[in-house]
Amino acid sequence: MKALVLDKYIELNYRDFPEPEIQPDEVLIEVKACGICGSDVHGMDGSTGRRKPPLVMGHEASGVILGTGAEVKNWQAGDRVTFDSTVYPLNDWFTLKGHYNLSDNRQVLGVSPGEYRRHGAFAEKVAVPQHILHRVPDGVSFEEAAMVEPIAVAAHAINVSGLKPGSSALVVGAGMVGVFVVQLLKLFGANPVIAVDIDDKKLELAKKFGADFTFNSKEKNNTEKILELTKNRGADFAFEVVGIAETVQICVENTRKGGTVVLVGNLSPQIQFPLQQVVTREITVQGSCAINGEYELVLDLLANKKVDVKAHISAVAPLSEGADWFKRLYNKEPGLNKVILIPDKNLKA
Repeated sequence: MKALVLDKYIELNYRDFPEPEIQPDEVLIEVKACGICGSDVHGMDGSTGRRKPPLVMGHEASGVILGTGAEVKNWQAGDRVTFDSTVYPLNDWFTLKGHYNLSDNRQVLGVSPGEYRRHGAFAEKVAVPQHILHRVPDGVSFEEAAMVEPIAVAAHAINVSGLKPGSSALVVGAGMVGVFVVQLLKLFGANPVIAVDIDDKKLELAKKFGADFTFNSKEKNNTEKILELTKNRGADFAFEVVGIAETVQICVENTRKGGTVVLVGNLSPQIQFPLQQVVTREITVQGSCAINGEYELVLDLLANKKVDVKAHISAVAPLSEGADWFKRLYNKEPGLNKVILIPDKNLKA
């Protein structure tokens, strides 16, 4: 089959690659669409240490089942599916406790940190275990289904926060996941929803998708403005969707006493942390890792047109042109957001 292979750091090649062999509990999927995630872009230069070549990356995908292993039940060839980005063991202690995203032996599609190598979906075919599959509803396109993963990451962050309708919410970082957090916060009844970013274009998108107020972090007096919007207390909940010291600081400073800061972004492995502010104001700091069962919710939202993803998709391109699109994203070309790659043979003539 053809695949887009990270043969060396910064070197992606569209070339022949061995077809995956399915295990008894796995299905073989013909990939119809796969989104380029920011973690793939950051990972291809080796800086994250989680994508050691050679590797087929890609974990935001959808497709059609081609074949099933001997132990597979309730799935058959022709089924339209998407799948979780996490491959987790069913007998793990954390999985059995309802936290498969934290399982000790979990693997992520399209990732090779050293202890394992799990080829992903920038290819014509991919193999995944049946327990991470989800059916794509009628009326949801393959391109939309390839966007489920980042929306589910946003949904998980809100789920772990304990947010209740009517709570005020601050979102710092209006990239794709941040904007999905904004959109879902409005659906789940947060009020007001305030977005902060350094990029005015991103703030415009956050406003379009539900932010009641937006502020550029370069402006002065943002804290005073946020206080005015939150009854002079600060936000009940703050969602940090970047992962650097400055944005964590913004969240802590603008969260009320006894409020909750949810850390979603992890761009920096270590940061300087405002410990004293957190302790003296009894702020709860909650980590949010990946996804834990939110796929079904997101697919229902897409099927019922409650979440719009089309505005986030900058381009739909052939897999054979993937290296060029990676380069453009890596160089932070203005105006580029999500790029969806489609195996060349599945492109419409």
